[in-house]
Amino acid sequence: MIRSTLLATAAALAIAATPALANKVFVSNERGNTVTVLDSTTWEVIAEFPAGNRPRGITIAPDGSELYVCASDDNLVRVFDPNTFEELPSLPSGPDPELFVLHPSGNPLFIANEDDNMVTVVDVKTRQVLAEIPVGIEPEGMAISPDARTVINTSETTNMAHFIDAETYQITHNVLVDQRPRYAEFRQDGTKLYVSAEIGGTVSVIDMTAEEPSITKKITFEVPGVQPEWLQPVGVKVTADGSRVFVALGPSNRVAVIDGATDEVIKYLLVGQRVWQLAFTPDEKFLITTNGNSNDVSIIDVAREEVIKSVQVGQQPWGVVVAPD
Repeated sequence: MIRSTLLATAAALAIAATPALANKVFVSNERGNTVTVLDSTTWEVIAEFPAGNRPRGITIAPDGSELYVCASDDNLVRVFDPNTFEELPSLPSGPDPELFVLHPSGNPLFIANEDDNMVTVVDVKTRQVLAEIPVGIEPEGMAISPDARTVINTSETTNMAHFIDAETYQITHNVLVDQRPRYAEFRQDGTKLYVSAEIGGTVSVIDMTAEEPSITKKITFEVPGVQPEWLQPVGVKVTADGSRVFVALGPSNRVAVIDGATDEVIKYLLVGQRVWQLAFTPDEKFLITTNGNSNDVSIIDVAREEVIKSVQVGQQPWGVVVAPD
């Protein structure tokens, strides 16, 4: 009954007011089992639809044709039409998919399977598994290099970033980082890789220009009045020009703003409770944060480096993605 009501509400809202796809922001609600849709011009909620059990990782095809959601407790990647919110045929994922990354071409999809220590590679067109890559214990973070040659997986318990050849699916390097690495993000020029470590409290900066990737710096965080154990780096986003790096700091309710040239912290922005993941709008005017314990998202004006708004979404928002132009 609840699912039927949600579907009806989503359909009604979609018919009443559906902005251009590029204006849509999709937020996965881990406890609510839904995706909330926002209009990035008004920041109003325009729809909410069922997304399977425990939706976490969320991404969208480069051409905006399909929305992908890690339904962790369903052991599936659920697929939706981003315009109508209709559910399309799902993708196999391996057990407990948490995060994933799409090849820049839109195919294949690389999925971290937390429960079986694998990265599963799936063809999104044929819906076939192409490979299963053994990695460290509790894989989570996923990234792909701008040249699409290297896939990164971070394993939370092994405390490593694994470098995987995107064509052969073989691990080429392993880099030890700090405790419980959660997320990996490349600079768009491919020269640096940032890996957040939730329990270690650091972000490792990895030089990608050397013959072998190596850590050149570990960024640490300190906020007056905030206990150090609350400063837990999770989501990371880097501006296209590399000038700024934004890091979600979990239960500290802060986003760190980092100078991309020096990798020094410039300031901290107060957002909602337990900030987790981040996403830019395509023009990078705004950065959206998911705040799991306050059930909202914060909107950051990137140029001003200020929080300008919070918007209530579903229960325990986890992931966020913005439709492409």
